[in-house]
Amino acid sequence: MVSLIARGIAGAVMAMAATGAVAQEESDNQVAAETAWSVFEDNDPRECWVVSAPTETVNTRDGRVVAVRRGEILLMTFFRPEAGVDGQVTFTGGYPFADDSTVSLVIGDDEFELFTEGEWAWPASTSDDGKIIAAMKRGVDAVLTAVSSRGTTTKDTFSLLGYTAALEEAERRCS
Repeated sequence: MVSLIARGIAGAVMAMAATGAVAQEESDNQVAAETAWSVFEDNDPRECWVVSAPTETVNTRDGRVVAVRRGEILLMTFFRPEAGVDGQVTFTGGYPFADDSTVSLVIGDDEFELFTEGEWAWPASTSDDGKIIAAMKRGVDAVLTAVSSRGTTTKDTFSLLGYTAALEEAERRCS
């Protein structure tokens, strides 16, 4: 379980991520698109992020595929220099996650755990962010599996084609 201090830090990051997601939905600040990944930049506050939508989504309940209504499903990496955020991985599944649940993130042979709060999930530490980013740079796709507050299991697959180029562009813009 995440310590209280880590939860506080994660909560602050979640708030920043939420701001970025809203900006992405309403923003005309897209500055580049690298295949499956787009780069966004904003100046107030100064932040850059890369974002992608899933290439495949499967929702199941009791082992059966079901149709469910979900909001935006996004995998992102943020840079926010003024807040000391230098590559924060964030995922939103488009629904509230089950209480006290985690999201499984699999990239090739690497598996990571993301902690959840509301509709957002993120790694427990900046060290974990670094490991995930390194795996995403060399991976083909990222598969995130989570459980909604209603008990639906979701499996979202994101292409990592163009992730490295998009990440480098966002990092350059916010360095």
